[in-house]
Amino acid sequence: MAEYASKDAMAAVAALAREQELRSTVRDGTKWYAWYQVIFGSAAAVMVLSIGLISRPYGVAIGCGIWFTVIIGLSIYAARQRVARLGFKRRHASLIIVWALFYGGVLSAGLIWFPGAVAWWVPGALLVALPGLIGGYLEARR
Repeated sequence: MAEYASKDAMAAVAALAREQELRSTVRDGTKWYAWYQVIFGSAAAVMVLSIGLISRPYGVAIGCGIWFTVIIGLSIYAARQRVARLGFKRRHASLIIVWALFYGGVLSAGLIWFPGAVAWWVPGALLVALPGLIGGYLEARR
């Protein structure tokens, strides 16, 4: 009887060790998303500053060129990751929705009422970067 208890105990220890290994793999493997969000937010700020403060069509070309390059790079980077945390899709969709609302508001109001006004575009760029920067911070804390 003691022999069976010993085998059960060893199996339980092995299962707990495997669980800790998987938990560590997931924790270490999901750090990428914090960097993803920070780069996303920073690129969004650069794009908004370029569009708002550099004369047309150069500002739009520079801003959109940087933005498309970063988004393609981030998409390839994200597709190569092995692990994503539970709820990743919901958090990522939230990032994109909040960013799009801020971006649309800053860009439309800025192009209509504040073309070239540094006092509008710099805080607007920071606002547009916030979803990525805050999301990156929160993800790093998890």
